[in-house]
Amino acid sequence: MIGEPPGPSLSSRFAPLIILGVGLLIGMSAGAVVLFGLPALPTVISANSTNPTGPTATPAPAPIVGAPAPDFELENLDGEAVSLAQWRGQVVLINFWATWCGPCRVEMPAIEARYEAFKDDGFTVLAVNVDEPLPDVSAFAIAYDLTFPILLDPGAVINDLYRVRAYPTTFIIDREGFISRLHIGSMTEGQLSGYLSDLGLK
Repeated sequence: MIGEPPGPSLSSRFAPLIILGVGLLIGMSAGAVVLFGLPALPTVISANSTNPTGPTATPAPAPIVGAPAPDFELENLDGEAVSLAQWRGQVVLINFWATWCGPCRVEMPAIEARYEAFKDDGFTVLAVNVDEPLPDVSAFAIAYDLTFPILLDPGAVINDLYRVRAYPTTFIIDREGFISRLHIGSMTEGQLSGYLSDLGLK
């Protein structure tokens, strides 16, 4: 009716319900954090670590080109501990592989050839085998006459640290410890030579 004050708007009538709904959402989110905790960042760990979330664990950088390569420590075929950090100052090729992987078998001779050519010039290979028994890995190394360090990754811990989802996957680390190249799949000898040439190994 003309001259009478207008009734309450639709939005004002539902305002209490909106406020109540927002409050419930905030409360549920806070409860989930208390119950489940915040998602944890990856950590720099050893495959043999029994306390990866302890006070000495540190967040790992994402393994992408241009980022620092996450450090790790694994055992070689002789049971000796080998870490990435001990090779700082050298160009390091980290190759994630498996004995059952056909493309891994194809590229191994090229990796071995480059290792023999440049190992005295500050180049090493860390071939990280993904969760296979020692006898199988040793037999493979003998069959292909591999002389570079081969590391065992029980439980695929370092595989997961580097977010590897296909084999072979290769990271090439520069002398300052940064990831220079990431190659997924089998490398040709020409591709590998080009990657190393970019880092001064010619």
